Amino acid sequence: MHNYELALVISAKLDDETRAKVVEKATGYITRYNGTIGETPEAEKRRLAYEINYNREGYYYFIPFEADPTAPAEIERHIRIMDKNNVLRYLIVRTDEQ
Repeated sequence: MHNYELALVISAKLDDETRAKVVEKATGYITRYNGTIGETPEAEKRRLAYEINYNREGYYYFIPFEADPTAPAEIERHIRIMDKNNVLRYLIVRTDEQ
């Protein structure tokens, strides 16, 4: 098991309920592949460095989790096909020392 962090940038045009559903769906993918989710801090609304799909702002979520080495590829595969208007960007980074 390795430690990872999922960074999600979600459109600021979404309401709170829809945004919560998007995050819940992403965390559901983590638990589907036997990952354990750590404490997730509140989202931060930030201005994007450049416009993405006509969005100038987005909510940044950083979700720490622990999973097998094969899980990040599967999680990214599922997030990639989520609604492109909701999830602007995503990235999974390994956080433990190698």
